[in-house]
Amino acid sequence: MAEALAEGGTKGAAATAGTRPSPGVFEQLSAVADAVLYEGYLLYPYRRSSAKNRVRWQFGVLFPRDWVEADGPVLPGVSGSADSWYQQTECLLLIRQPDSARLRVRVRYLQMQRKQVEEAGRPVESLHSDDGTVHLTFDEALPRECEMEAPLDELLRGGRTVAVGAAAGEDVEPLPGGTGRVVRSREEIRAETVLTAERLSEDLCRVRVRTANTAPAPRPGTARDEALRRALIATHTLIGGEGVEFVSLIDPPTDLRAPVRACRNEFTFPVLGGEAGDTGHVLLSAPIILPDHPQVAPESPGDLHDAAEIDEILTLRTMLLTDEEKREARATDPRAAAILDRVDTMPQEVFERLHGAVRSLTPAAPTAPADHSLTPVGPTASGGAPLTPLTPTASADRPAWWQEGADDGLSPTTDTVLVDGVRLGGGSRVRLRPRGRGADAQDMFLAGRTAEVAAVFHDVDGSVHLAVTLDDDPAAELNNWYGRFHYFRPDELEPLEPAGSPDEPSAPAPAAAPARHTSDSETPAAEAE
Repeated sequence: MAEALAEGGTKGAAATAGTRPSPGVFEQLSAVADAVLYEGYLLYPYRRSSAKNRVRWQFGVLFPRDWVEADGPVLPGVSGSADSWYQQTECLLLIRQPDSARLRVRVRYLQMQRKQVEEAGRPVESLHSDDGTVHLTFDEALPRECEMEAPLDELLRGGRTVAVGAAAGEDVEPLPGGTGRVVRSREEIRAETVLTAERLSEDLCRVRVRTANTAPAPRPGTARDEALRRALIATHTLIGGEGVEFVSLIDPPTDLRAPVRACRNEFTFPVLGGEAGDTGHVLLSAPIILPDHPQVAPESPGDLHDAAEIDEILTLRTMLLTDEEKREARATDPRAAAILDRVDTMPQEVFERLHGAVRSLTPAAPTAPADHSLTPVGPTASGGAPLTPLTPTASADRPAWWQEGADDGLSPTTDTVLVDGVRLGGGSRVRLRPRGRGADAQDMFLAGRTAEVAAVFHDVDGSVHLAVTLDDDPAAELNNWYGRFHYFRPDELEPLEPAGSPDEPSAPAPAAAPARHTSDSETPAAEAE
């Protein structure tokens, strides 16, 4: 889904107006929610024979409890790619209108449907009908949802439990000329959602939405593909409110950080919905990590279901499928056929829009001092001072970053950065304090851990990142030898040594590494994985 989503930004504090959601607030999120629902449904090259399409549905899958825990209890975490029997969302909301506050919850998921091709009453893997169409046995899925609404007072008094599920069924489609038939069958989906609330203060409460699969488990040893017939697939939750306002769990107000950390989200990741800057009247809790206010990129012409590529590359590769490959893809699933139809008929102007878009530009900062250090200019998240970034732009004594000689004088292992009165450089000891807004999602899992600075890198956009190795990483020495690090901005690090000489780093630097500029794509923590 990465190719279909454009970050809408985060909002650091809950707004004070617009406490009633607009009509159809969930429908405004339908494009993003559908992208979540069908993420990984079918992967390029969209053929049944592709190895990628033999192990399917990896996000938000809720199996019957006895089956999924046959080898032991599931371990809770935010990862929605782990098979589980339940999904739990906890979020904070501010009560703006106590007498009329209400919550509205919609649980969405896929129900697996077995498409079996039969010839003369016998199941077969494939069949050609008289009109030349190929029909393949394959597993499809149908979208399902359940919606509930309750006054906040009722949820604070004890909560509400609502049955969630879909009936079993079978549909038979005769093929032209009596050559056979296609039988689509579904098993019953049985689950329940429990909605509760807990008051934390006069105008603040914590809401919990917990959906659990309550279907009887298949017999022990049943294969995953078969157990999926009783599972909720790609499960996610939309939560809206009237007279209330949701708090961002990614970038909460300072005074709400402690209760936000106390929220326990298991197998799901809740973010604010709607446009950036909207009041917090809707929340999307998805089994994949998203930013606050996620939006489908306007250039994307439709679903591709495959997060392995961006739209342009995936469209080009789909165009290059052979006629035989396209016939198999069309026979595999109607959604694959729709992708091929869209690609084959895509107007040139639509395809050109896929080439890319720049959504925001930040102005260049002033040219940095010659000693390549940073100057504190006010409070930071760690209680110290943010840093005026270096800007290796053209000047009388330094060429622009793209010109020859731009790297002269830069040394990652000896350059230092002033943070909270301490110069950090190679060998310095720090504690990681990743910022909620603008931080790489993986960095959040490293908050509070200690590390050692390996080098200071100056980016081509004028910013600075420090490469660090984690103290408790058993592969730290090997990663350091390979030059694979986690990267953090100076204001995301807390020095562990007291301020000393302003001219020296707090510890000896490691062996020298070649000086270089880095680009934004080289600096996230993901580079170390």
